[in-house]
Amino acid sequence: MGAVASPSMAGIPDRAYNAACSRLATRLGISQAAARRKVDIRAAAEGLKEADAKRELAERMLAEADSAGVDNGLLLTSMLEAVGNDENFMIED
Repeated sequence: MGAVASPSMAGIPDRAYNAACSRLATRLGISQAAARRKVDIRAAAEGLKEADAKRELAERMLAEADSAGVDNGLLLTSMLEAVGNDENFMIED
């Protein structure tokens, strides 16, 4: 007899959904897992359960990030740059 998948088993993630989350992660400068978590939280708040609806939500969130015009990658880089006297600071000698 073949094994029957139980309803509690996790399904294989949708490739298009993962791709949308990857694009969102890249745009926001966060990990793919963090982007997927953001989408899942917002999907739960909006009552979305189907994979296609979640993918569309991820694409909408990407469009929102694009329209906001903030490049988080550049923002993070600028925040990590040394300022003034800090560029010669040494933690250890």
